[in-house]
Amino acid sequence: MGLTGASAYTSMSATTGVENADPHRLIQMLIDGAIEKINRAKFFLKNNKVAEKGQHISWAISIIGGLRGSLDHEKGGEIASNLDALYDYCTVTLVAANIENDENKLNDVLKIMQQVKEAWDGIREQALEELNK
Repeated sequence: MGLTGASAYTSMSATTGVENADPHRLIQMLIDGAIEKINRAKFFLKNNKVAEKGQHISWAISIIGGLRGSLDHEKGGEIASNLDALYDYCTVTLVAANIENDENKLNDVLKIMQQVKEAWDGIREQALEELNK
């Protein structure tokens, strides 16, 4: 399987993962995607690849926007409000990191997203029980 075949397999695998994912897993995938994009932005920043850095930061901002848009403020209450503020902070910080070429700002957002991931991963069983009610 050449590079084209590997790319097609990866694309098919990602599509299948999304199609078969429950709502909790979809959020996990978005969080993982944001973390991956921030890590790639750091790599490109370190290697002076300005366009690629900007693309990955923009992608991370879009993913975080998707996470923010998925919040249910009615059911989520204070937790949803806190996440909304956190995602807003991450977005603003990513924009600043892009403009200033600031790896520390990327690390700040990465740390936040990793903490959100840990918390989200920790409630998987509870979330599945709620889905099955």
